[in-house]
Amino acid sequence: MAEKHLSTEKAKNLNDWLPITKSRNAKWWYSAFHNITAMVGAGVLGLPYAMSQLGWGPGAVVMVLSWIITLYTLWQMVEMHEMVPGKRFDRYHELGQHAFGEKLGLWLIVPQQLMVEVGINIVYMVTGGKSLKKFHDTICQDCKDIKTTYFIMIFASVHFFLSHLSSFNSIAGVSLAAAAMSLSYSTIGWVASLDKGVQPDVQYTPRASTCTGEIFNFFSALGDVAFAFAGHNVVLEIQATIPSTPEKPSKKPMWKGVIVAYVVVALCYFPVAFIGYWVFGNKVEDNVLISLQKPRWLVAVANMFVVIHVIGSYQVFAMPVFDMLEAFLVLKMKFKPSLILRFITRTLYVALTMFLAMSFPFFGGLLSFFGGFAFAPTTYYLPCIIWLVLYKPKKFSLSWLANWVCIIIGVLLMVLAPIGALRQIILEAKDFKFYS
Repeated sequence: MAEKHLSTEKAKNLNDWLPITKSRNAKWWYSAFHNITAMVGAGVLGLPYAMSQLGWGPGAVVMVLSWIITLYTLWQMVEMHEMVPGKRFDRYHELGQHAFGEKLGLWLIVPQQLMVEVGINIVYMVTGGKSLKKFHDTICQDCKDIKTTYFIMIFASVHFFLSHLSSFNSIAGVSLAAAAMSLSYSTIGWVASLDKGVQPDVQYTPRASTCTGEIFNFFSALGDVAFAFAGHNVVLEIQATIPSTPEKPSKKPMWKGVIVAYVVVALCYFPVAFIGYWVFGNKVEDNVLISLQKPRWLVAVANMFVVIHVIGSYQVFAMPVFDMLEAFLVLKMKFKPSLILRFITRTLYVALTMFLAMSFPFFGGLLSFFGGFAFAPTTYYLPCIIWLVLYKPKKFSLSWLANWVCIIIGVLLMVLAPIGALRQIILEAKDFKFYS
């Protein structure tokens, strides 16, 4: 009995040190802007490009379906956070372990979650660097050309400082600024497109000239859309920061925040996707801000907003990774929980994501590859499988049918999107020079 008490005491002390569970005094609006920051990423700027690969009809269907399905699976995760009285599933893998068993749950969830979070951090290093370069080139057109690699390094330097904020709640300010920026640059994206007006030579025919190209582009665009709807990997971790009592469970304030976040998502995504495609047709770039050459100052401001947003977003996705790394080092590697351990772990992680971003900056292809391969499972159908395992709804009941529809759509996404994306990466990599 004493041993059990000791291990509970040890677990509590570790939880008080780890960044996810360190402080549990978040308000419902923390959940709103953490979710907005996690969801409305740089992926929103690629949506007009995805629309140009999908076409009007399929594009609108894919966008609306994604919005509905991901809201439904997010609701499931919020509900399951405290489904066992007196216990909270503070991390995605803890919920997975409850559903599939200690070992299998861990192996099913952790690799996928890490792939998403580390993948996003690498893509955001690329985005941050490219947006900084675009900002520099827009305001200083006669300046000497500077390599994207250097801009990625400048962007990373911010994270060598910010990564040492101890817990999820301590990055609330950064996250709030990021959420405000995402709304701002999305608005600039569609308002400036509207102002530019439909281009004289606009065409809505498929981008590719061959039938094979069309099919691959379609698959790749599915991944881009999946990437844009991917906040689920941090949702339980965000909920873990909200206080909870039997009378006032954390799901109520969390759900309030999620609703606000999803309204903002709709206000950002749909106008950018539809207006961007309507104005530029199949000539739209994979980042709609690049298609907008004028007014110069506005394009520069929008790119700076993207940089600030991506700084916050990187931190929101890095926090669960730090949590996993620090827990692993303390529990498995028997390190003492200390500031030095935290400092070294986080600094090395930022350095690694910077190095990978500098080595492989194929922005468009990376988006849809990660979108399909890793986001589809954790966002579109894993919550449904866990729900079916734990709640066992009656066969052919509404809940049972809804979950199976989501699972089928999610699996299709996971299989098809990376196929299109790999082809795109291969095409882009043909004339790529390292560290250019």
